[in-house]
Amino acid sequence: MSWYRSFGITEIVLIAAFLLLYGFYIARVINIAKRLNTPFRSVFIKVLLRTVYFTLFIIALLGPSFGGSKKEVKSIGKDIMICVDLSKSMDAFDIQPTRLEKIKHEMKKLVDAFNSDRIGVIIFGSEAFMQCPLTFDQNALNLFIETMNTGLVPVAGTDFGPPLRMALSKLEDESESNGQPKSKIIILISDGEDFGEETNEIARDIEQKDIKLFTLGVGTERGGNIYAGNGVKKDRDGRAVVTKLNSSSLRSLANKTDGQYFEINETRNDVSRLINTISKIEGELRDARYVDVTANKYFYFLAIAAFLLLVDILLNIRTVRI
Repeated sequence: MSWYRSFGITEIVLIAAFLLLYGFYIARVINIAKRLNTPFRSVFIKVLLRTVYFTLFIIALLGPSFGGSKKEVKSIGKDIMICVDLSKSMDAFDIQPTRLEKIKHEMKKLVDAFNSDRIGVIIFGSEAFMQCPLTFDQNALNLFIETMNTGLVPVAGTDFGPPLRMALSKLEDESESNGQPKSKIIILISDGEDFGEETNEIARDIEQKDIKLFTLGVGTERGGNIYAGNGVKKDRDGRAVVTKLNSSSLRSLANKTDGQYFEINETRNDVSRLINTISKIEGELRDARYVDVTANKYFYFLAIAAFLLLVDILLNIRTVRI
């Protein structure tokens, strides 16, 4: 037998109060009976009855569990690799406060929504870097997300190829090391300016591996200026640089891999739709084991105690006979 809660101060106080009060009560009844020279043994019938159902109430409070059985526990989940564009265009403020700050906020929602799945983060510009490997640790993920900034990657443009190649490689390595297939998902977040030449080839590899690829575009079609020091970034002619969302490349990439395109702009936020879409993907079985389980049977003791309490109320016994 196991217990839902341990014997503690609450139970000690209740038992002490019961013993103290009934000690005074019994002593008083015996004293009166001796003065009147009458029998007093009947008082112990009530004391015994009340002691029994008081004990049952204490047992019910502790929550006894017994009747063990075996239950199969399955671990089912997905591996999600998020690739985040950290090129300078992500500092544009057509999305408030900036594209990147908005994405960081939405990524925390993704981490919270898939807390039972493994999530990894890759950052990229012209090159890709592993920011956080696949992990269940939400605190670590949120810490890595919070520290992301456009100064972490080279500033030579944006290339979708390296992050997609790295994500594909990491997901395949994890699948092989565990010896079983899993649901694998890649989320590519960018403003859509892709200057790479190998993106289409990698997209075909992702499709052949049956990995789901979702793209999330952030920005507006009218575009926005880019923060640079105390002002905005300017070109060689002194004009403010304007960067616009290029959704066509992201849409094309999603279509080639049988995925979906989502967007964040000034009037639209598809992150909830993205979460719902990923949630519908069935996770793969990672582990299954049988564990011993017991059920809290407090209600049996509570029911008997309640019945005895009712008997106590209805049963009238003279404690002192005159």
